[in-house]
Amino acid sequence: MDLLEYIELILNEKKLTYKERKALPKKQFVFPDEGRYPIHDRKHAANALARVTQFGTSEEQKKVRKAVCSKYPDLPYCQKMKGKK
Repeated sequence: MDLLEYIELILNEKKLTYKERKALPKKQFVFPDEGRYPIHDRKHAANALARVTQFGTSEEQKKVRKAVCSKYPDLPYCQKMKGKK
């Protein structure tokens, strides 16, 4: 997936409603007990990476990055990190 395809994917996905968020299985969240950082699709996974960078602790950042890149290794962030190893 190249950057333009990724941007198109994000722009075309609809926003998650409160009802839809509540209906998500707990395993679709990085922190399931708290219902934080949903990563059920690429849009929300990318958003989880952005939000945890802004507001998360270093431990939360590590956990979110690991969960997102395990589930979506083709995301640009994950590809970039893969290349740094």
